[in-house]
Amino acid sequence: QVQLVESGGGLVQAGGSLRVSCAASGRTLSNLVMGWFRQAPGKEREFAAAIRWSGRSTYYADSVKGRFTISRDNAKNTVHLQMNSLKPEDTAVYYCAAKEDTYFIRTYYSPDEYDYWGQGTRVTVSS
Repeated sequence: QVQLVESGGGLVQAGGSLRVSCAASGRTLSNLVMGWFRQAPGKEREFAAAIRWSGRSTYYADSVKGRFTISRDNAKNTVHLQMNSLKPEDTAVYYCAAKEDTYFIRTYYSPDEYDYWGQGTRVTVSS
């Protein structure tokens, strides 16, 4: 089992920055992929970014590429999502998720592939 707790959401003006974090605990994390997904009101949950717990590879949705950065802190078992140049369309509840790393990259992008989820943290970007 893996427990995930998000923090860091809030209200920010368009063009601003915000960092959300995910503290992971439970079993060994070394063979996990950590993902950030988001869900806006009335929309389906969508992929934002992912990182493998081992290695340096990162993956981004086209909509956030160049603006968001995912990183991890192994010592603190924490994954961060730094969000810059925020837009009103980034408004959503942001969820942290984890899955076993099968090295099948296309599975990193699908919420159905993830086994563990946090409770979500709300990010609101005002125009």
